[in-house]
Amino acid sequence: MNIIWARFLVSLVLLVLIGVLVGVFAGPIAGLVFVVVMLVAQGFFSTFHTQRLWRLLDAPVYGEVPSAPGIWGEIYYRLHKLAKQWHAQVRQVEQQHSRFIQAIQASPNGVAMLDDHDQIEWCNAIAEVHFGLDAKRDLRQHITNLVRHPDFVRYLNAQHYDETLVMRGMGDSRQNVLEVQVFPYGENRKLLLTQDITELERTDAMRRDFVANVSHELKTPLTVLSGFLETMRELPLNEEDRARYLEMMEQQASRMRHIVTDLLVLAKLEGESKPPVDRAIDMRAVFDHLNEDAQTLSNGHHDIAFSIDETLGVTGAQTELFSAFANLVTNAIRYTPEGGKIVVTWRREGAQGVFSVTDSGFGIPAADLPRLTERFYRVDRSRSRDTGGTGLGLAIVKHVLQRHDAHLYVQSEEGRGSTFTARFPGSRVIAIRPATYEA
Repeated sequence: MNIIWARFLVSLVLLVLIGVLVGVFAGPIAGLVFVVVMLVAQGFFSTFHTQRLWRLLDAPVYGEVPSAPGIWGEIYYRLHKLAKQWHAQVRQVEQQHSRFIQAIQASPNGVAMLDDHDQIEWCNAIAEVHFGLDAKRDLRQHITNLVRHPDFVRYLNAQHYDETLVMRGMGDSRQNVLEVQVFPYGENRKLLLTQDITELERTDAMRRDFVANVSHELKTPLTVLSGFLETMRELPLNEEDRARYLEMMEQQASRMRHIVTDLLVLAKLEGESKPPVDRAIDMRAVFDHLNEDAQTLSNGHHDIAFSIDETLGVTGAQTELFSAFANLVTNAIRYTPEGGKIVVTWRREGAQGVFSVTDSGFGIPAADLPRLTERFYRVDRSRSRDTGGTGLGLAIVKHVLQRHDAHLYVQSEEGRGSTFTARFPGSRVIAIRPATYEA
């Protein structure tokens, strides 16, 4: 038997027995009155606690258990225990929900939840940026009223959600590229995921251009070599012509060798970790070697001056840094007419170390400046090939400087010369013992 009914029957039997005893000693009417009064009192008692229970159910209190005698105390205790358990479960669910929302907010991808009418139920901050949404303002708005890109509207209506959609011209700059996919779930609801693939597309384009450029750069000398070989095989040549052809073949082979060498250098620079910041570079040796090579390449046709701060040094990889500096000096000599002036400086500016090469050469058009460090990019292709350039020198310079936490800056005016400046941060700059420098 249920404990509540058992207690009720026990209390009822006790009440009747007491009423009978009162009737025996005080008369039947007194006994009956006693029973009626006790029943009314019990009714008021039950009504009071029923109302109290109603208030507790309407607004649960998770503190102390309300006190009451008998079965009501048991009811309050059990309800209080259930309320605490329910409250703990609610808090756990809320915490899990909060962590889930935080995880989605931390995602690098955009996430939006749409109801069965394609209205926005929720979206994270990245989705707001990708689609120009406002999570609070645009709640319950139809997604196509806010994202009106024709490709997106067609994709959503076509319901071919096993495919992804690439949307171009997105973002504030209208230059971003988004990859979008919808995943249906629940009762006609949709999970909309977005990913910014602008950088990936740019990298793919650069990779395609790189392959095309390498193919083009190697195709020309290979074609020339093939032509010379065919000529030498099919035509009778005297010793003078044969020697001339062999020399030109050697030039083309050398050009291909330089291209491959520079490509290997770039691959090595991209694959290795940064040089340590605690390895000092022998700057005197770097500039001695640099000056010697510059004078040899110029062969006395240019006025070359070095201005070096002997107390200023940097840390990193000496071979890499010499390669970068040599590229800048070599370019200055190659693109400066005979009689021109070239000034190489190494100085301190605040906490920075600054290396610069200034020439009085042909200069660079403003439109070409942003692309100078692209692989195989040439301002004047014919002049670059004539001077033996591979089109990879400044790309190597940029990578070397990046590995040394430095940056390359270019100032140039067409017909008036150029200045290439490499700035090294204070974290790479060190003081060295002064020595006599002979340029």
